[in-house]
Amino acid sequence: MVVLGLLAALFTAVAYGLATVLQGVGTRRLAVAPVDARLLLRLARSLPYLAGLALDGVGFVASVLALRVLPLFLVQAAVASSIGVTALGARIWLGARLGRREQVDLAVIGAGLLLLAVSAEAEGADPLSPPGQWLVLVVTVLVAGFAALAARAPADRSAIALAAAAGLGFSAVGVAARGIEVGPPWWTVLAEPLLWALAVGGLVALTCYAAALQRGSVTVVAAVTIAVETVVPAVVGYLVLGDRARPGFLPVAVTGLVLTLAGGIGLARHAEPEIVAAP
Repeated sequence: MVVLGLLAALFTAVAYGLATVLQGVGTRRLAVAPVDARLLLRLARSLPYLAGLALDGVGFVASVLALRVLPLFLVQAAVASSIGVTALGARIWLGARLGRREQVDLAVIGAGLLLLAVSAEAEGADPLSPPGQWLVLVVTVLVAGFAALAARAPADRSAIALAAAAGLGFSAVGVAARGIEVGPPWWTVLAEPLLWALAVGGLVALTCYAAALQRGSVTVVAAVTIAVETVVPAVVGYLVLGDRARPGFLPVAVTGLVLTLAGGIGLARHAEPEIVAAP
């Protein structure tokens, strides 16, 4: 089960990384627009964005499989490492260059993931209490409201806020996927608050991330989103869902998480692909 979970987490990183490149191309071809359902409708006419969205969907399924057997801190760190795949994809398909700093960041990400892989303990999550499930849903809705207000600010100011909101949306998806329980009969899951938190969180994350990419630097948006979606679920998983490292491996897991996060943020800062808008 551990090997299957690790393979699913690795596939998630690859899918999300390539999806970011395609979504960056698609969003930059559109004019800045309000954060609402109309933005997604406009993006639905962009083939690069749709291709990226499809990869996001496949990656999400893989991440859910990984979250059923692996702790949040490992899966979310794998998601954070997708920035490395983005950088490599930008180099291959967009002609972006990777300097020595970027290569070091990639090596740091690889080392962090290796440490996390050897330290993680495969196990299911502790059940989340009904009030806790509703709290996840309520917080997700509040994040959506915050994003709607933040979008009214000037573009340079709203980009970071929207990137943080996207990170919180992705965090809600991770926590919900890790904590949700599907028992017989299967349709009872439709009444689970975590299912709706997962759906709302995903919608918030996709919308806010697209809007942030329109308004700000790809590197800044990616860095903020990576930091939030990695740290918040890791803390929630450890404090609430019973995620643990193997006995005696907690320092190794913490080091791996820090290295992966530092490498991801460093790579986002140093390697911004040049995406040329369509004429």
